[in-house]
Formats: sequence, structure tokens, C-alpha cells
Amino acid sequence: MLRQLQTRAWGGIRAGQGRPLALLLALVLALLLARGGDGPLPALRLALFDSYQVQLPRQRLSGPVQIINIDEAALSEYGQWPWPRTLFTELLAHIGEQHPLAIGLDILMPEPDNTSPESLAARLPDGPLRGELATLPSHDALLAEQMRQLPVVLGTAGFLHVEAGTSDALRVWPVRVHRASGTVDGHAAAPLPVMRFPQAMSSLPILQAAAHGQGLLSANLEKGIVRRAPLVGAVGETLVPSLSMELLRVATGAAAVEVSADAGGVQSVSVGDLRVPTLPDGSVWVNFSAPAMDRYISALDVMRGRTGTDVLENKIVIVAMTGLGLSDYKTNARGDLLPGVDTHAQMIESFFDGAFLRRPQWMRWVEMAAFGACSLLTIWRLPRQRLRVGVPMAAALLLGLFGTGALLFARAGLLFDAATVALGYAAVCLSLLTSMLSAAVRDRKQSERALQAARESAARTAGELNAARRIQMASLPQAASAFPGERRFELDALLEPAKEVGGDLYDFFMLDQDRVFFMVGDVSGKGLPASLFMVVAKALSRSIALRSEADMAVIMNDANRELVRENPEMLFVTSVAGMLDAATGAVFLCNAGHDAPRRITAQGKVELLRPADGPPLCVMDDFEYPVQQYQLHPGESLCLTTDGISEAMNAAGELYGNERLNGLLSGVVTAAPATLVQAVRDDVRRHVDGAEASDDLTLLVLRWNGPAAAGA
Repeated sequence: MLRQLQTRAWGGIRAGQGRPLALLLALVLALLLARGGDGPLPALRLALFDSYQVQLPRQRLSGPVQIINIDEAALSEYGQWPWPRTLFTELLAHIGEQHPLAIGLDILMPEPDNTSPESLAARLPDGPLRGELATLPSHDALLAEQMRQLPVVLGTAGFLHVEAGTSDALRVWPVRVHRASGTVDGHAAAPLPVMRFPQAMSSLPILQAAAHGQGLLSANLEKGIVRRAPLVGAVGETLVPSLSMELLRVATGAAAVEVSADAGGVQSVSVGDLRVPTLPDGSVWVNFSAPAMDRYISALDVMRGRTGTDVLENKIVIVAMTGLGLSDYKTNARGDLLPGVDTHAQMIESFFDGAFLRRPQWMRWVEMAAFGACSLLTIWRLPRQRLRVGVPMAAALLLGLFGTGALLFARAGLLFDAATVALGYAAVCLSLLTSMLSAAVRDRKQSERALQAARESAARTAGELNAARRIQMASLPQAASAFPGERRFELDALLEPAKEVGGDLYDFFMLDQDRVFFMVGDVSGKGLPASLFMVVAKALSRSIALRSEADMAVIMNDANRELVRENPEMLFVTSVAGMLDAATGAVFLCNAGHDAPRRITAQGKVELLRPADGPPLCVMDDFEYPVQQYQLHPGESLCLTTDGISEAMNAAGELYGNERLNGLLSGVVTAAPATLVQAVRDDVRRHVDGAEASDDLTLLVLRWNGPAAAGA
């Protein structure tokens, strides 16, 4: 029962040429593609998006951001970090002289300056010096005063756990959330699916109070690689914009950062006229450019006035530490190892250039549609085509998927996951090819078994035909032993079947001491039926001739009636039968629809004997066949043939013909019948020249030597 079910299942798969299984697999894969999130193979998807960034980096159309880096040169000049706040105040003053649009500090200052006068006074004993130091202004206060005069934005770092120096209390500027139900302040907005931190580490409250804004420094890390960064996050229950968006707010003078959201999450984050589409968690794919060192200016050059007077004018400036051991270097999607501040700078640049990277929610439906179209086309076409056509078609579709992804990335900034689609499509193709190859292997095995069975059957049939040939040929009389001691006449005959067995026949035997009976016939049809009927016709003719003392007409008529009764296949026989009186040379011939026999005179003349003939045997059961009498002279011969000689054909389609036969017979008139038979056979073979025989070849030659030859 199990084997029958397996056979039926396999038969169904073969009938569809693997299509049902491939369709089922395509449906399962399409459902996986339709799922949200990062898809079934996030690592493969991210690797493809990274390759887009490597091969098609963003071209820098503008340079709105300058990074003032506290690098090795500045540290060597002014000492290790942290610097005194007065030195940092001087750096801000130099930056402010060039009137930048906004100044972001990618630096945290959560503790008071330990070089400040009050800090020094606290470490001194009571005395005049301590009192004088206590009257001096605090370094943090001086820095705060400088920050009030400049468009400074502080950075804050989110922490997933409570640490020393962290707090959930931040001074942030308005974040407005727009929903279909209305606009609310970020503090009162319902929770959004954004990056959340229980607490954050920020600069001193005095510095926060003096700043014009504060933004998150955190970025999404996926296995140590920066690909996405949040434009808005949350510390506790408070929405906080990223440093890049807060710098843009301060630079444009906007009152608040605008967040557009719906039930699915954040849709976009806006500042003034700039609207940045986001992922539901409020993050964006960062569109990186190739590394650009002109984006960086050493703090030492700024302090010494070596940057020119307008390098920072109307620019967004970010101050960050890039010195060895101080900066948090990160690897971006292009594989470049750069300071973390570079991500904020590149985000602002891409916003200015309008070079957004987007992966909308509907993109997964586009991918599923592309997968479905390719899969259905292949499932429909591949089993109909040869592999040398189907495989290039599948390869072209795969290349088309990757080409479409690259084109969408370069022209529209859309992230199309061609890798996952191509992998699923390849799985469908592999399923089809496996089914097709399995069916081919199974068919080949079945063909081999059928061929083996056919060979065995052919071998059995060949054996049976060989046995039938031996029996048929053994039933024919042999001239060399048929008439021992006879000198009055000579006789020889030949029968060569075209196939294993044939339908031609000949026979000869003595009726009494003087009369010899001979006949040649051709049974209609081919193969075994004709050969069996040939044996029956020969046996019946011999039996009738031997038991009857009547003449040729009686023998022929009786044979016709007997064969009609024993003829279930409705075959017929053309035949020439004769009787030679060896004492006188008289010949009695009876023709039943056969070729006329030939008489060959002693002088080499060939004459066709055209006796009155009748229809072939078994055609009319009551026909009375006429008999014609001829007289042979000593040395004359009779030649009886079938049409297998005159119609023997060579490869060019040329027939042997009666004229060629007559010419040959007249040339060997003095030869013995055996020699004449051999000459005819050889000449026919030369004419045919190896071409396949189409009919049996039968020949009988009878020569009368005269009555005096008996005594000799």
C-alpha cells in the first residue's frame, strides 16, 4: 500500500514536471518574504546593502559640516585630556569668531573642572591664598557664559543600565509628535517604538542651562557596524532628538523637532522645511560617502588661527576628540574605520544633499512580487525548455534582480533586498531542476529496462526465427541427392530469404521412373505467416502430386482447393508447376499467376514460355487451370524464377531487370544448372552491392540431356 502511494505521488510530480513542489516552495518563501522586520536572512540582506554603499558611495554635493578634532597634535601642544575649561572656552571663542550656524559638542563634561579656582581652594588650607582663589570665577561658569553667546548643542550618551553619573533628568528642547489625532508635546506623547535608554550621561547642569540644545550621540550597532542611526530616541519617557537633528534645529532657528507618527511607528522627523523619512523606530539608514579628510580640522590649527577667517562661516561645526585612545572609532557600512562623530557629519551632509536611504514598509511587498513573478515565469517556462535555454534564462533573471537593486539604490536611494529574493528564486530553480533531473534519471532507467526487455525479446524472437529458418530451409529438397544415378536431366535450385524466413518456395521429386515434378512459388506477405504458408503449400502440393496419377491440371486444381480450405490468413500463392518426361523431353506447364518461365536453347537463345495461365492459388477455389505442353531438345534448359531476381535493387534504386537476366543466361548456356544458378546469384549480388534485400530470391534450372544420356 505504501509503495502504491509513493508511486502515485511520484507520478503526480512527474506529470507536473516538478511544478507542484516548486509552487509549494515558492508559496512558503513568499510568506517568509512578506514578514516584517529584517527578513528571514538579515545578515545576507545587510551584506548586500553594504555592498551597495561600497560600490556606489554617496557623492558629496555640499560640505555643510566641519569637524574640529582634538587630535594628537592638539594634545601634544596643550596636554592630555581633559583640558582646563578655560582652554576649551578659548577654543569655542575662536570657533565663534567665524560665525558658524551651530556648534555641536561630541564631548561629555559631567564633572566640574578640577583646575577651577574653587576646586584648587578646596584642596588648600585656610589662608589668604584660599580666600583669593574662592573669589575668582569658576571655569565652568566661564565656559557656560561663552556657550550662552554661541549656538552650542551639547551631546548626551544613552545608557541601558544605571551607572555612576547617569540620570533620567535632561534639559531638552521641544519635540512635537504629530498623529492623526492631533499634535502633542514629546513629553506627553504616547510611547513610540524608538530606541530607549533608562538613563543618560550628560554635561554639568550649568552647561546644559547655557546650551541652546542637546541631542543623543548614540548610534545603532549591528555586530559592531554602523548602518543605521536614530533621529529621535527616548531617555526614560522623554523624547530626545539626535545630535544631528538638534544641530539642524539650532542652525535653522526652528522652535522644535517635528515627529510624524502613526500606528506603525515613526514615519518621518522634520526640522523646518527638511523632512527625513525614517524607519518605524525613528532611525535612518546612513548614506555614507567615501572617507573625506577635508571634513576634519585640527583644534590646534583653530587655536593658532591657521584655518582662515571664513572656513567655519555658515557651517555646522562639531567638536570631537579623535586623539588615540580618546575617540570611539567605529566601522561603518562601507568598512571604513572612522570616529563616531563622522556618522553625525555624514548624516547632516546627506540631508543637505537630499540623498536619503529609504526602505519603506511597502518594499517587502515589492520584493515578494518580484520573487513571485520570477518564480512563476520559471515554473511555467523551465520544464518546457531545454536546460541550455532554461539555465541562461534563470541566470538572466538573477542578474536582473541584482541590477534592479543597484539601480534603485543609485537613482532613488531605495534599499531593495535582491539577495534574499535571488536566494529564494534560486531555491525554486533548484527544486525544479532537481525534479526534472530526477524524472530524467527515472525515465532513463525505465528506458534502459525497456531496452533490455526489448533486447531480450528480440533475442528470443531472433532465436525463434533462426529455428524457423533452419526448419524452412531443411524442408527444401537438395538437388545433389534428390536424383541419384540420373543422367537424362540435371536440376539445381536456390532460395535466399530476404529476412530470416521467407515466403518463396520450390520443390522437385520423381513421380515415377520417367516423370519428374518441379515447381516454384511465391507466397503473398512477409515474415513468419508467409513462411508457414509456404511450408503448407509445398507439403500439400507434394502430397497431391504423389497420391495422384492424373495430369498436371488435376494436380494444380486439387492443390488450389486444398489450400483454400487451409488458409485462415487469406494468403495466396503465385506458382509455376511442371512435369518433365525424362524419356521424351516433353514438358507440361501450369501457371498460377506467376512470372513466365524461360527456355534456354542449346544455341543460347532465351525464350519466355507464356502458357495460358490462371489466377494465383487460393484466389478462386473452383478455377480449372489450363496446361501447356512443350518439347525440349537435348541440351535445352528451363529456368524458373521469382520476382526477387528481376526486382533486386541497388542503393541507387536501380532494378536488376529481365534484360540483364536474359543476357546472363544466354552467356552461360553450356554450363551445368548448378553453375548457371551460381552465376545468377553472383551477378545479382554484384548489382545489389550490399543494399538491403527487399524480397526473397528463388531460382530453379532444369536441363534435359536427352534419352541417350541415361545409357552414358
